[in-house]
Amino acid sequence: MRRIDESEVTFTAIRAQGAGGQNVNKVSSAVQLRFDIAASSLSAAHKARLLALNDARITADGVVVIKAQAHRSQPMNRAEALERLQAMVDSVARPPTPRVPTKPTKAARRRRVDEKVQRGQVKAGRKPVHE
Repeated sequence: MRRIDESEVTFTAIRAQGAGGQNVNKVSSAVQLRFDIAASSLSAAHKARLLALNDARITADGVVVIKAQAHRSQPMNRAEALERLQAMVDSVARPPTPRVPTKPTKAARRRRVDEKVQRGQVKAGRKPVHE
């Protein structure tokens, strides 16, 4: 788990959305964080896994854009945006374990066939009786 350096991140102060009265209208307390994956100091494997994420916050150019506006102060929103970016990077820190295909056991195959036979007998019992 490598920490993201703040020098690799660009912060832009923007106006927050939603209710908040005059404070929302006057103060640019929300923060938009931009992190260019290709230009970062992450390893090539980290970059590839980040770009492969199906996340709406990653643009087609490979830039992560995070908007934080939960707090009334800009420093707290900056900290929250950095935490969210760090969580995203940490989620791809470890490569996924490859799936090892397995075969069903002999007993499992036998149970499956027995259940199919039993189900067939139930359906056969629904037929009208002909003498």
